[in-house]
Amino acid sequence: MHQTGNSIKLLTGNSHPKLAEQIAARLGIPLTPCHVSKFLSLETSVQIHSSVRDEDVFIIQSPSPPAINDHLMELLIMISACKTASAKRITAVIPCYPYARQDKKDKSRAPITAKLVANLLAVAGADHVITMDLHASQIQGFFDIPVDNLFSEPSMMTYIKQEIPDWKNAIIVSPDAGGAKRATALADQLNLDFALINRKRRRDLSASMSQLHIPTVPPTPAGSDSGSTEDSDNEHAADDKMELLVGDVRGRVAILIDDMIDTGHTVRLAAGVLQESGAKEVYALISHGLLSEATMETLKDLPVKNLIVSVPHWLLAAIDQLWIVTNSIDQTEREQACGGLLHTIDIAPVLAESIRRTHNGESISALFRPDYF
Repeated sequence: MHQTGNSIKLLTGNSHPKLAEQIAARLGIPLTPCHVSKFLSLETSVQIHSSVRDEDVFIIQSPSPPAINDHLMELLIMISACKTASAKRITAVIPCYPYARQDKKDKSRAPITAKLVANLLAVAGADHVITMDLHASQIQGFFDIPVDNLFSEPSMMTYIKQEIPDWKNAIIVSPDAGGAKRATALADQLNLDFALINRKRRRDLSASMSQLHIPTVPPTPAGSDSGSTEDSDNEHAADDKMELLVGDVRGRVAILIDDMIDTGHTVRLAAGVLQESGAKEVYALISHGLLSEATMETLKDLPVKNLIVSVPHWLLAAIDQLWIVTNSIDQTEREQACGGLLHTIDIAPVLAESIRRTHNGESISALFRPDYF
């Protein structure tokens, strides 16, 4: 590896050590010894057991449920520790950016927490941030330091071509208007058709009825996992209906594309619409699988019958549904909990190459080409 006067130092916290090990293996360097633990008072303790003076430091941390706040605090303290230890440059590698869905003030007195996280990273001492598939790309503008927002699209394209039978007869589907740009970009790269699902929210219907002075029943809360720009208040809303707005999925393989999944509510409703519209098979490709424990329990209890290549049979006998997420978050326990329903796409090669190129001062624009990996 070409040297620029200083070497790469890779550190990781407790959020996803497996991904850090995979990245280190791809780069052919060891992880820098670092012990991250808690005192009895639950304060975070960080001890770096190797010098980082004048080194190019990359801290790999992907805050994820149920310890997002702990993981974020670990990252901030590790950045500060390296800063005070005279590291030459500190890059925070955050595959899944925390609080990304709180990216705007969409109601009175609502915080813009994604901006707060950006400020915290900069104040702690980060010089550069590498992340992947930001919920809203304008989050990059919250930073006064360089931000590289990588895409999982090339990895997803490879997965589709290698793992989905009859993918050339597929159609790329966005579960709402907010994710249309992401889905159309992938459809164009694969030379496939595109479909869009329209969402009608129960709260919208309730508002209309209230104007007519008709009493309504409050909606049941349902968390959001969509790429829509209207997601930040979805914890107080429930989807009443979805309908196929654009595209013909009858007799075709439907591939749902979204950036984040938490409760799974949106994807399951969208899959139901595709099923009713005659889709032959339904796949869901998600960038960040937050997937709460409750969601995993729900998936595990579904009547699942393995068909071919561990593609499960779900909901109806005519529809095969497979959830595919990247390993931006550690999915080991989730894979075990849902009995083969969840598959992962490895993003370690993309992150490792971005680290190598950043260290050597090379452009990372090549990583956005679909044929790079």
